[in-house]
Amino acid sequence: MVALSNDISKLTARYQTTVPSGVRKQLKLQKGDQIRYCTDPNGRVYIEPVREAGDDPALGAFLDFLEADIHANPARLQAFSGRLYDRLNGLVGGVDVNIDDSLSPDDE
Repeated sequence: MVALSNDISKLTARYQTTVPSGVRKQLKLQKGDQIRYCTDPNGRVYIEPVREAGDDPALGAFLDFLEADIHANPARLQAFSGRLYDRLNGLVGGVDVNIDDSLSPDDE
């Protein structure tokens, strides 16, 4: 395995450390985020960000890709209009959705 980061940090007298900036960037850590320490049988330690149960890594990666593409190519953005808008409106127009409502047992 190729190391993406090989940074060093120092423990304080209270056993605290700062996560090096390269690691923070690689793991996309922000202030207040939690990290998990995982130790394998050989004693190697890995850290990973603790994400909320609802976080979907595939969706997050896709949204990051879309965001980067929008920033790189803003002229490509187009509003829904014409036949596509009519088709989408025919599928979901008039459907009331409350995203805070729990799913029914049939929908889970």
